[in-house]
Amino acid sequence: MTSGRQLLTAGVTALAPAIWGSTYLVTTEWLPPDRPLLAATVRTLPAGLILLTFARTLPTGIWLWRALVLGTLNIGAFNFLLFVAAYRLPGGVAAMIMAVQPMLVLVLAALLIGDRIRYAHVAACVLGAAGVVLLVFKGTAALDFVGVAAALAGAAGMAAGITLTKLWGRPDGVGLLPFTGWQLAAGGLVLSPFTLLIEGLPSTVSGTNIIGFGYLMSLGAVVSYAIWFRGIERLPALAVSFLALGSPIVATLLGYLFLRQALSIPQLAGTLVIIGAVLLAQFQPAAPTLASDSTTGKKK
Repeated sequence: MTSGRQLLTAGVTALAPAIWGSTYLVTTEWLPPDRPLLAATVRTLPAGLILLTFARTLPTGIWLWRALVLGTLNIGAFNFLLFVAAYRLPGGVAAMIMAVQPMLVLVLAALLIGDRIRYAHVAACVLGAAGVVLLVFKGTAALDFVGVAAALAGAAGMAAGITLTKLWGRPDGVGLLPFTGWQLAAGGLVLSPFTLLIEGLPSTVSGTNIIGFGYLMSLGAVVSYAIWFRGIERLPALAVSFLALGSPIVATLLGYLFLRQALSIPQLAGTLVIIGAVLLAQFQPAAPTLASDSTTGKKK
């Protein structure tokens, strides 16, 4: 992939984390309070079933358990932990803590895919970590322990999901939308029993709640995840993982614009540092080689 095409692919893929950055605002303002399991299930399961209805393609053979694993990591566990963090932490704080996942992808991609760890990769991770420190620990909000733990666990699940999706690719003859539907449906099915047993269904649902759930199902799931999995196929694992840092930037800006959350000079500096880390991760000499290497064993 040429640098120009990679830049275009990265720009399109970055739309997914940008959409996810609005999840924190939608959760706190439009969804029923204190129901992270419900929010995650309603976001993912209907979206997956809608895609499967139109695609009419189900996983078979080895892809039965692979779809379950990817759906659990990329969708089920990640979305549950995301909503726990969103309910307990300010949006920018929650998203920035989860931004440690590129460092985890760096290690996992080296172990599982064989990607080389280069000095520029390490420098990008250091810059990303510095941005996290500036954006999180200079804020005035107290950090809730459960929220922080959920954000960190979500980052670990996302890192594993990105790496395994890159490693396994898509089966031959299966389009992007069916592949996305498999994972959304699998993640939603994993979440469903826990939702019913632990939280149950709300006694009332307002019009605002319906709008919030509709937004999360459409843009927040169907559109964004299709864009995201397309990017994982076409970009190196580490490069695409850094694009997820667009989510906390959007979350921070939305919190400032709509919730009047503080936006200090160190936080602005952290945003610039993170953008620098993202660019450094994208423009690597080895990126075309990594992308072409991955295609040889992609379709298993």
